[in-house]
Amino acid sequence: MKTTPLLRKFLLLPIAVLACAAWGQATPPDAPAAVPAAPAVPMPPALAWEPPPLQPFSATYQAFYKGKEAGDATMQVTHTGGTQWRVDMQVVGRRGFASVLGLNIEQSTVFEERGGAYAPLSQSTVRKGLFLGKKAVGTYNWQAGTAQWSGDVKKDRAQPIPLQAGDQSALLINLAIMRDARPGATMHYRYVDMGRVRQHDYQAAAETENVAVGDLSYNALRVFRTNGGSNETILWIANGVPTPVRILQREDGEDRVDLRLIEYQGV
Repeated sequence: MKTTPLLRKFLLLPIAVLACAAWGQATPPDAPAAVPAAPAVPMPPALAWEPPPLQPFSATYQAFYKGKEAGDATMQVTHTGGTQWRVDMQVVGRRGFASVLGLNIEQSTVFEERGGAYAPLSQSTVRKGLFLGKKAVGTYNWQAGTAQWSGDVKKDRAQPIPLQAGDQSALLINLAIMRDARPGATMHYRYVDMGRVRQHDYQAAAETENVAVGDLSYNALRVFRTNGGSNETILWIANGVPTPVRILQREDGEDRVDLRLIEYQGV
């Protein structure tokens, strides 16, 4: 499959130019020349926001850690058959302390698409580093109504968690935002992942903004978490692109992990 580089997106607005009237001969004061009214220039319709459909893709990101280039990341969505899908994210630190301090993470979620809703079935997280190696696996048992994790998790996070309709893993929240975001929209998700339960609330900006990602510029919608406290999560999504063009995680007002989309392709 040929890789499709991301293209610049520009919003072109028509410009009305009024011509100056030519000099004519003098007109008697009691017979002024009639000046026709300028015709109204119709405004272009607002750009309609079109959420991308759930579809297989593979995306590559440039990864920054605390403001410095540190490695790369990949996100992939795969259709595994029927109503089942899988989403994978891998972040690899290749420079400096990023690889030592644990910027080597692999996450995956197997899920079902149920009438437009995403229901997680299983989840795994693997974290690697020079002095660090952890793995945890979780199962969402919808028949029993519980989710539970095993592996390298704390004792209190290995207990069964009662499930609620709409519960999402961390990776599924990204896909849900791509599906649900509209200019000015608010979004609410119940995060159930790694033995923890949290409420995640997001707000989309009222208008798109120009976002520079490397040498490219996008007209993108900013979506940010409103109840994360000192831990901020900000995503920028562009119309028609199936994955965020930028994902930024901040702690105590400082950038921590910053993923910037380089390219994507259909699978």
